[in-house]
Amino acid sequence: MAIADQVFGYFMPVVNLMGPGSVKEVGAQAASLGLKKALIVTDKGMVAMGVADQIKDIIEAAGLGVVIFGGAQPNPTDTNVHDGFKIFTDEKCDLIVSLGGGSSHDCAKGIGLVAGNGGHIRDFEGVNKSTKAMTPLIAINTTAGTASEMTRFCIITNSETHVKMAIVDWRCTPTISINDPVLMMGMPPALTAATGMDALTHSVEAYMSTIATPVTDSAALMSMKLIGENLRQAVANGDNFEARNNMAYAQFLGGMAFNNASLGYVHAMAHQLGGFYDLPHGVCNAILLPHVQRFNLNANPQRLADIAVALGENIEGLSVRDAAEKGLDAIVKLSEDVGIPAGLTALNVKEKDFEVMAKNAMKDACMGTNPRIAKLEDVIQIFKDAM
Repeated sequence: MAIADQVFGYFMPVVNLMGPGSVKEVGAQAASLGLKKALIVTDKGMVAMGVADQIKDIIEAAGLGVVIFGGAQPNPTDTNVHDGFKIFTDEKCDLIVSLGGGSSHDCAKGIGLVAGNGGHIRDFEGVNKSTKAMTPLIAINTTAGTASEMTRFCIITNSETHVKMAIVDWRCTPTISINDPVLMMGMPPALTAATGMDALTHSVEAYMSTIATPVTDSAALMSMKLIGENLRQAVANGDNFEARNNMAYAQFLGGMAFNNASLGYVHAMAHQLGGFYDLPHGVCNAILLPHVQRFNLNANPQRLADIAVALGENIEGLSVRDAAEKGLDAIVKLSEDVGIPAGLTALNVKEKDFEVMAKNAMKDACMGTNPRIAKLEDVIQIFKDAM
């Protein structure tokens, strides 16, 4: 079916607050929803640093009760979700506030889905499986990467199968997102690099997607441009406020793009690495990104040429194919410059697991919009190439 014959949706939170000091508005925003008690869903790091208590104080000053759940772990599991749900229920909460990066936001979304619909979080794997609204969610972001604070995507690890479940549901889009770059100033270089490359992967995969539109393209290209111009600086000097602020916008734009154009094989495969080995999602994406896009090259070389330009490459006088190669090279160079490992071998990934991971990847919701269709042996080969 031609793109002109398709109907496209556009999803994002109703309210999105950005810029330095925007987190101070969380109390007023919570009060405006007319609710009584908030569950802050965060990780132990945010609790230890006192950030969770700071947010608690702001919300309490607005007249709401607050309880903190600090059990969102990296690559959050169904167990984390139901532990948080028990506190939500026991404490009679009616609002969720997520604080942190993608892990906290995804855990919070999972709690909200179960609170609104009942059942087990595993019931919602796939696309639009919920039937009722989730609990209102205010998502306060502290990393420049996942964009989970504004998307309808929720990734939860099944603790029995060790497979990451991709939940894609418009009902789990947060009600309000907050991106305050001041909260991102303390990110260490390795986390800055991993989350920044995650944002780049979102933008590249959305731009290469079979359901990309002019609306998502505009967000994806600007996101790539900002990442190309600012990620190196943000990694090199975490106190560079301009770079931090621009990366906050870049990751948000990447979220706007993939939240509506979806993703591709990079994410489908990275989800398996995260589920099997509990590896950092952004690092897995960064390693897989150039290998998947090389596989995609013949499907749409012009788009890879556009990516080269967005990342600051000069393609004047080059053929489309050669310009596309420059796009691949630019991705690899950026990854190297910010210290991402060169291959999966550095992460202790085992080739014996490739077949089962490839089979699971073939079932992932992100596979459907990749520009080139892969067979099982193709996915296995990409894993091998990425070693």
